[in-house]
Amino acid sequence: MSDAKLLVGPFNRVEGDLEIRLELSGGRVARAEANSPLFRGFERILLGKRPEDALTITPRICGICSISQSMAAALALADLAGARMPPEAMRAAAILHGVENLCDHLTHFYLFFMPDFARAGYAGREWHGQMAERFTAAEGSGLRAAVEARARLFHIVGLLGGKWPHTLAIQPGGVTRAPTRRDRIRMQADLRQSRAFLERALFGAPLEAFAALETPAQYAGWETGDAGLFLRAAADLDLSALGRGPGRFLSWGAYPLPGGRAWAAGLWDGTARAADPGLVAEDLSHAWMLGATAHPMTGETLPDEEMRETAYSWCKAPRYGGQAVETGALARQAVAGHPLARALAAEPGVTARIGGRLLEIARLQILLEEQVAALRPEARFMDRVALPAEGEGQGLVEAARGALGHWIRVEKGRIAGYQIIAPTTWNFSPRDSDGTPGPVEAALVGAPVAEGEEVPLAVQHVVRSFDPCMNCTVH
Repeated sequence: MSDAKLLVGPFNRVEGDLEIRLELSGGRVARAEANSPLFRGFERILLGKRPEDALTITPRICGICSISQSMAAALALADLAGARMPPEAMRAAAILHGVENLCDHLTHFYLFFMPDFARAGYAGREWHGQMAERFTAAEGSGLRAAVEARARLFHIVGLLGGKWPHTLAIQPGGVTRAPTRRDRIRMQADLRQSRAFLERALFGAPLEAFAALETPAQYAGWETGDAGLFLRAAADLDLSALGRGPGRFLSWGAYPLPGGRAWAAGLWDGTARAADPGLVAEDLSHAWMLGATAHPMTGETLPDEEMRETAYSWCKAPRYGGQAVETGALARQAVAGHPLARALAAEPGVTARIGGRLLEIARLQILLEEQVAALRPEARFMDRVALPAEGEGQGLVEAARGALGHWIRVEKGRIAGYQIIAPTTWNFSPRDSDGTPGPVEAALVGAPVAEGEEVPLAVQHVVRSFDPCMNCTVH
């Protein structure tokens, strides 16, 4: 293919609006620009509101990961007040959040990512028939089973949170409902059904066996379940070499519990480092935003109505210590120290990224079982918290797609500043003032594009391996 330009988008099976502009050379992507074309302005909506209004407004950013937004807002308000949830409230909130993240992972694998392997462009591959039977959109047997399993898991959210999405159960002082012993038994029954689905369909083996994998060779050799089917296709298409990101991974640490976060916070680039939120800044050079590069506590969201030509996205460009970082399940598990995740992070392509998500599904199911069993219904689940009229706070959590941060500044009892950096803001950021591309832009370089391909399959695999949520990106 001669040099050309290609606009890919809007993407189906992506939450929100996404366009990818590609420059092609020799049949491969030479340059990519990720555009979030819909500005939503939640950070502007929050200005002037009472601080507690963030608990109601921010979960409406997204219908897929609303509990993640709720958790970040509650922790930001708790930090503002100098408060801390009671221990059992932390456990209940972690269960609520973990169930949503587990459901998000199932949604991504079965409904968003795998259907691309059932496309006609792969007809003739030895695995295509099985992929079509399991993952054809709206028809595949795997999709139907995953939707049923996901619905059963959300029973737990109903018990603890009352509803989903947009529950108000998580507050700065704890959770609004103290579970009973009967609730604990019902949650354990729901988790047993979830485990049965995962071991029967996704892994075809005990979860502990997948969670115990330590090397890329062991991972590549997994043969059973839908995970094994993916790995057959990935090996055939050499997806391990496709979609290599920047190789730097950030996690704010997942699931605050009485003894600390279940999975540690930090930065991983071959060496483990502590994560310092003070090193975060948002670059606006290629975003349709006015202002200067700033830390989110002092940053603003001022849309550029002129939409200057040097910019190409409503997404800001967050950087950690001036560098682009990738976030998500692979990042989370690598930072947490799992040997397989750290080995996969050395060559962070599509196969590695999906491996991180599969690994986390197994480990998160086990973690949820442990935390539900440890719940003490007789304990205290809520403390009163008085929010000050002046001050600042930050709430850092891990959504399914990666690092999520809320930063709030309050003056005279009203929100004077509120900034959010969502996982896809990190991963789908535009270039910064140094011209450094965001993670997905870098990962797309080198992807093959066949003659006449308007929606290149390789591009689809790379983009979906990051599991974008564009509504959160431009909040």
